[in-house]
Amino acid sequence: MIDTTDDSGGRTVRRYILTGTPGAGKTSILRVLEAQGYGVVEEAATTVIALEQARGEAEPWARPSFVDDIVALQRQRQTRTSAAANIQVYDRSPICTHALSTYLEHPISAALSAEIDRITHKRIYERQVFFVRNLGFCEPTAARRISFEDSLEFERVHEESYRAFGYELVDIAAGRLTDRVAAIRNSISRLTS
Repeated sequence: MIDTTDDSGGRTVRRYILTGTPGAGKTSILRVLEAQGYGVVEEAATTVIALEQARGEAEPWARPSFVDDIVALQRQRQTRTSAAANIQVYDRSPICTHALSTYLEHPISAALSAEIDRITHKRIYERQVFFVRNLGFCEPTAARRISFEDSLEFERVHEESYRAFGYELVDIAAGRLTDRVAAIRNSISRLTS
């Protein structure tokens, strides 16, 4: 049974994950969904990177506690926003953090394992995951220092992680932003009816 209640045990909440390769357009999709009234939850890794870079750490992803910092922020955001909207879209999840840890060749930490156990046992997220496909390029940012070729490998690792944990990938093809948003909205409508 999926944990569809908010923290007060009240109304039903459906939590969908938006994932894909870096630079695929997830944030743009999220902004439109937010403007259309969906509850959205920001990506934790970007926040962790920005915070640590502001503190003077150029490459926070190189330290062992990086993954645990992401996991802690993801859990905090998920539990704090559980009552915000009936339908929520999360920019990444702990399964993405598993893919990141695998990609960075970090061991899977106890905190990450525990969080994956929690979201699996409680079925926090819907089993259908919106997998946003790459746009054919990847523009570097302060938090995203990855080549397009490496982003394709990262995309593959994400697919493997989600499939290994039993999620169903709903492909969101490269294309116009409005078409991608419509594909997600149509899928959510179909899945919630």
